[in-house]
Amino acid sequence: MGVPQSFHHGDFPPDAVLGAKAGSGRTVSVCIPARNEASTVGSVVRAVVQPFLASHGGDGLVDEVIVVDDGSEDDTAAQAHGAGARVVAGPGGSGGKGRAMAAALAASSGDVVVFLDADVANTSPAFVTGLLGPLLTTEEVVLVKGFYTRPLHGEPTGGGRVTELTARPVLDLLYPELAWVRQPLAGETAAHRWVFEKLGFAAGYGVELALLIDVAQTLGSERLAQVDLGERIHRNRPLDELRPQAVDVLRAALERADPSSLPRQA
Repeated sequence: MGVPQSFHHGDFPPDAVLGAKAGSGRTVSVCIPARNEASTVGSVVRAVVQPFLASHGGDGLVDEVIVVDDGSEDDTAAQAHGAGARVVAGPGGSGGKGRAMAAALAASSGDVVVFLDADVANTSPAFVTGLLGPLLTTEEVVLVKGFYTRPLHGEPTGGGRVTELTARPVLDLLYPELAWVRQPLAGETAAHRWVFEKLGFAAGYGVELALLIDVAQTLGSERLAQVDLGERIHRNRPLDELRPQAVDVLRAALERADPSSLPRQA
């Protein structure tokens, strides 16, 4: 078994990533699931379209940018379209983010697919090059997770409460081979298309953790990598809105666990 790999986005300069893409012959899709994110989705799209989409004067690193408008009641779709994305309708209703990601995959065509969250206020081009770098330059890596610092209420850290209080503890207990993953719930993730097609997407907020566990169990944890993307600024939800997320995360972890591995008190 190999050693899990961690990188910094600065390890992958844009020119080097573009060269690796050209040498591989692969195409790249960037997909952004969104629901009621009109205030930020445009800036997320522009951070990808302007430097990377050839049809908008970019260098051609990205072949398409797709926003899945998953039942928004605001002008998310208009903002995304105006920024240069192709907008497709999401499934809406139950299934949440997992079903929206599945819809994005179905609508896209890239050999490599990057997912970004639509609610991030400081998405930068380095998010894309950082996530693509390990996939295009390292044969054994099949899925990449972003990690970052997350400010909370004016403090430089403290965000990611579901991550720290639910996701990472459950990995420590049930999946210690994944304890090294800093942000198991990161929406900033990328993989070869065949990985997403093979493993599918869990429903709800458990989709990110489920992907991580499924890759580790099916393909091996050594085929995962994580990339430091710096700081991530987004809307921090009040505590009472985080419980459903924590429940979905815990459900995804328990559904995939070997019953014999469940901790028991002496």
